[in-house]
Amino acid sequence: MTTPPSSLSVVIPVYNEQDNVPTLAQKLHESLSAMGRAYEILLIDDGSRDDSWDRLVAAAKTYPHFRLLRFRRNFGQTAAMAAGIDAARHDVIVTLDADLQNDPADIPLLLAEMEQHGCAVVSGWRKNRQDPFLNRRLPSILANALISKITGVKLHDYGCTLKAYRRDVLQGVRLYGEMHRFIPALCSWVGGDTAEVVVSHHPRVAGESNYGIGRTFRVVLDLFTVKFLLRFTGGPMQLFGKVAMLFGSASLLMLAGVLLDRLFGGIVSGGYLIKRPFWVITPFMLMAFCMQFLSMGLLAELQTRTYHESQDKRIYSIRETFSSPTS
Repeated sequence: MTTPPSSLSVVIPVYNEQDNVPTLAQKLHESLSAMGRAYEILLIDDGSRDDSWDRLVAAAKTYPHFRLLRFRRNFGQTAAMAAGIDAARHDVIVTLDADLQNDPADIPLLLAEMEQHGCAVVSGWRKNRQDPFLNRRLPSILANALISKITGVKLHDYGCTLKAYRRDVLQGVRLYGEMHRFIPALCSWVGGDTAEVVVSHHPRVAGESNYGIGRTFRVVLDLFTVKFLLRFTGGPMQLFGKVAMLFGSASLLMLAGVLLDRLFGGIVSGGYLIKRPFWVITPFMLMAFCMQFLSMGLLAELQTRTYHESQDKRIYSIRETFSSPTS
């Protein structure tokens, strides 16, 4: 018996892309309607301040299988991704940008790789990226190397939004901050294997990029959170406890030195340790640090329990929705 092709949900955040929406809608329809599988296209208007929503509605009236979500304000790309993933109905979820730098015609490449090798995640790799080198490509190269090293999931292009995910591996992934780019690493936490496919990349021809250097700093901060989630969510005391033991061990060693020097009348150090307040006060300060980190570990354990047991709070608010008549 032949296995039917996986059904597909395409999730696209949209923010101030009024000039790109008509062409994007046409390309999505042409690419997906020719694939011979059930599909839907979810476009999330992330509080656009231009005519993006009106043009999205016009596209949904023109083409089938469009579903639109409009945020009450700009919540950010991660929130838009989360909303699309939450609303998706089909087996495989594909994400891409609305700026036409990602090509909808590459979506079949990702699905072919996923179905041929049974991957849970297939990431696009913009091998011939059409962006300036110094302010876009070079920071991206360094960031990809850092993220791959810290998360243990090696990808050439974490920043490429064009990715395909099996719906089941996304069920336990919670997004906030700038974590949409770390989804492959978060999926590996629940046992999803990852592959890469070279995809095309086009220069932006309309609209303005929403990426800036300030966003890079937020990504770095979220990277530390991802590392914590990947390694220590099951037991954060393992992290804080190790730091506490370092302070505690140093404190005990210093106290032992001062005590021996005191017992033997300063023979060990010629009275140096007894006469220096540093050697008397510092061990107690280090012990205080030890107790502080142990307390932080216990609080983190409680927070982790809360994280696992109550995850229903959304990071976005939907103003309105619209769907194609045939959706």
